[in-house]
Amino acid sequence: MNAAIGTRRLVIRLLGVVVAMFCFGVFVLPPFYDAMCQAFGINGKTAGAYQGTQAVDEQRQVRVQFLATNADGMVWEFGPLADELVVHPGEARDMLFVAYNPSDRPMTAQAIPSVSPSRAAAFFHKTECFCFTQQVLQPGERIEMPVRFIVDRDLPQDVKHLTLGYTLFDITERKPPVVQATLARATP
Repeated sequence: MNAAIGTRRLVIRLLGVVVAMFCFGVFVLPPFYDAMCQAFGINGKTAGAYQGTQAVDEQRQVRVQFLATNADGMVWEFGPLADELVVHPGEARDMLFVAYNPSDRPMTAQAIPSVSPSRAAAFFHKTECFCFTQQVLQPGERIEMPVRFIVDRDLPQDVKHLTLGYTLFDITERKPPVVQATLARATP
């Protein structure tokens, strides 16, 4: 009888630990993560799609650097056509990224953007971006993927350099079975 009571107490304690871990992960960790990213200037989320116009500030220049990385397991070749551009705030500019699928199968990818410093991310607007949609490439296919952006005129004066980075993820296996079957049939 004592063993049953001890087992019951252990199960209740373990369930309490599981609930505490869940609460920590859902309620405590995200704000902590955001605070750490802001403190260290990493993983800035872009301001998203922008629909509007701004007057160009010809008196000011901002250097925008472009980075591209592949997540684990992504075999595509992926990168920008140029490492950086010098832009005037308020000016719409374009950059092309190139992706190549060297594998022998169709693959689907999703690019996740990040801007640093993170405090400048709210002032970086994309009007067109390959990151808005998933990219499907057939074996051996190469594509140019555009990003059109505007650095807002309200960008703090002390920010003279921004970095726009993309991480490319292979999401082929995450596609619904019907889509996977369609991709498989498209393979020659």
